[in-house]
Amino acid sequence: MAETAQKAVESEPADVVAPEDAPRSERSGEADDALVREGDIAGDYLERLLDLLDYDGDIDLDVESGRAIVSIDGGEDLDKLVGPRGNVLEALQELTRLAVQQETGIRSRLMLDIAGWRADRREELSELGRTAAERVAETGEPARLKPMTPFERKVVHDAVAEVTGVTSESEGEEPRRRVVVIPET
Repeated sequence: MAETAQKAVESEPADVVAPEDAPRSERSGEADDALVREGDIAGDYLERLLDLLDYDGDIDLDVESGRAIVSIDGGEDLDKLVGPRGNVLEALQELTRLAVQQETGIRSRLMLDIAGWRADRREELSELGRTAAERVAETGEPARLKPMTPFERKVVHDAVAEVTGVTSESEGEEPRRRVVVIPET
């Protein structure tokens, strides 16, 4: 995967316009190309990992909301790579980001999902955020949710933002940082 991206980079003409001088649509295309390259590097890294572990899994690469998305699906042992509450998944995501950074020299924001865990968790957290927000809107009493990862807090904040009359903020220090839903004043 990375070889194809590397060949594309090597074959660019020397008189390419600098990104800041290029029209916005060209810069957007270059950003997408960089994200596709991140995904390719991450996919290669994760493929080697799966081979080492002798796990089966299909790797899918996508670009969404200015972020490379890498998903691994299809293997029986993949739940072991998620771990309790997604702890192993979070660690693998960080290792994958470091592998991409080592290759590109740029800090990656890629998102890794294994066996659909993040997608399922996103649905659960959206429901939790909506329910808490509706309860706070009805009672006027703030709600402090349990500590969550940055990914989890972002999903809850997004869900709360869709409910009128309430807002949310994060409080505390990692790893005990939590979302607090409060009525708007």
